[in-house]
Amino acid sequence: MKIIAMLVHLPCFLFLGWVMRENTFLSQVVKIDKGRDHQVVTTGPYALVRHPMYTVVIVLLFAVPVALGSRFALILAVFLTLLLIIRTYLEDRTLHAELEGYPEYAKQTQYRLIPGIW
Repeated sequence: MKIIAMLVHLPCFLFLGWVMRENTFLSQVVKIDKGRDHQVVTTGPYALVRHPMYTVVIVLLFAVPVALGSRFALILAVFLTLLLIIRTYLEDRTLHAELEGYPEYAKQTQYRLIPGIW
């Protein structure tokens, strides 16, 4: 199981690279970058879910404790996942209110983190 968890990292990092290539507006804080003509990104992984970076981070949050064999880290992964889900909700609310075209995108791409589920 540990080896599988370690092998999960490579595709996750490749997916993160794809997310970053598609969305040059990524930021540590939720903000609309009007100085750079911030626009809704609908291509690549953003055609599947609205917050693909968080999806990958959540997978990594669970892969690390399994790879390390750490139950304590697994508890931390659950806590951090809950925080990311809350952040996703709050970020989505901000983008709906402040980013032109986001409500239409949200109707088209209905799922936030997991295609077909949420």
